[in-house]
Amino acid sequence: MDDRDHFFQQKLEHLNKLRARGVKPYGARFDCVSIESVKESFEESRKVVVAGRIMAYRAHGKTIFMDLKDRTGKIQLFVQKNILGDETFDMFNEIEVGDIIGVSGETFKTRMGEPTIKVEQVTVLSKALLTLPEKWHGLKDVELRYRQRYLDLIVNDEVREVFKTRSAIIKSIRNFLDERGFLEVETPMMQSLAGGAAAKPFETFHNALGIPLFLRIAPELYLKRLLVGGFERVYEINRNFRNEGISRRHNPEFTMLEVYQAYADYHVMMELTETLISTLALMVWGSTKRTMNDGLELDFTPPWKRITLNDAVIEATGVDFLKVDDPYKAGIDIGLPVEKGMTRDEILTEAFEERVESTIYQPTFITDYPASMCPLAKTKDDDPSLTARFELIVRGQELANAYSELNDPIEQRARMSAQLAASQDKKDMDEDFIRALEYGMPPAGGLGIGIDRLVMALTDSDSIRDVILFPQLKPEKTVSDQ
Repeated sequence: MDDRDHFFQQKLEHLNKLRARGVKPYGARFDCVSIESVKESFEESRKVVVAGRIMAYRAHGKTIFMDLKDRTGKIQLFVQKNILGDETFDMFNEIEVGDIIGVSGETFKTRMGEPTIKVEQVTVLSKALLTLPEKWHGLKDVELRYRQRYLDLIVNDEVREVFKTRSAIIKSIRNFLDERGFLEVETPMMQSLAGGAAAKPFETFHNALGIPLFLRIAPELYLKRLLVGGFERVYEINRNFRNEGISRRHNPEFTMLEVYQAYADYHVMMELTETLISTLALMVWGSTKRTMNDGLELDFTPPWKRITLNDAVIEATGVDFLKVDDPYKAGIDIGLPVEKGMTRDEILTEAFEERVESTIYQPTFITDYPASMCPLAKTKDDDPSLTARFELIVRGQELANAYSELNDPIEQRARMSAQLAASQDKKDMDEDFIRALEYGMPPAGGLGIGIDRLVMALTDSDSIRDVILFPQLKPEKTVSDQ
């Protein structure tokens, strides 16, 4: 029998002993106050009722000290035999670290000034049958932390804070946009055509309709339909699904903010992005600047640097891929992983992704992307080969993407047709989206921000899995698999 089985059996015996005492080890409703409220307005000799999980247990003969933790904090319990009586005190032989209990009692401070509750009554609310890992010794395994997030949240307070911060960020985003007259909407997560971005979708089938459906890769085309319908400022905090790789920066299921504003353009979206993210930094950090774990200062103070895609590549490589005679040879000469048949625009974009993106630390708007790479963006008036688009890069990764939205239905059809012709995937044209544009969509700016990556930046997290409660993982191996 290994240690895990031994402790499980020991806890099972304690469970049965509790039942033999007439104790219901899995209780029901328990009215209580938060531990934080007790400590914030602490008064000695005050009667309180709290509940939580036992995180530490120190027995000294006829006295026991415990640490009880709820969602708001931790407080010490003082359990004494002459207060509870023999029968109730003996019940603590079967109560241990990990169990969830409710207690009532009187507050006091120890000689060391520690706020404490002198327990007068105890109710067992949930008997734990598995042993909690020690914070510093039992839960360093990253895979275990992600797979058993509930344990991670129990023993690692800093992890709980990340997800509380994530929730506060999303709430603040809603407040920010609501105050500016944007309407929060919901669009379909199952779509008959996967559109709005270039990515491989997850496929499913609707039995009643007898049709294939796709989990959305982006809500863009539906949100633009709402612009046509007269909703001039809309946003959606949405879940997207892309059947692609998993990495430190990618999860197949992720959260995006998409914002559309009629009569605006990508410059308006730049200002909106700067104001939104700097406001969030103030909320989370108390400042627009913070020294990160790598020792470098990240500064979200507006205005942020703006540079064209081509200029950024020229600065990094010395090569102007828009002007060289042979962009393929130029790419090979500087060691880019280019292939025969790649277009000039594709090689330029590859140069940026390989040589520039990871080197950008401070928030930077990269502008003027090639039109061939952006089928949904409006081209620039002074150079139709480029689009009115930006990407926001922070600490080496993209946080946001925005366009002046293409609203010409004839050009949109031509762009989509060219994209479909060049694609190896057999996709159909979204004729209803084109039809919507033919009714007239106002000029607009559109913005997408990756919520997971934004939370990574604001919480100084190294992996996207650190900011997603239950990231996608390979199936857990069982004994029978080994």
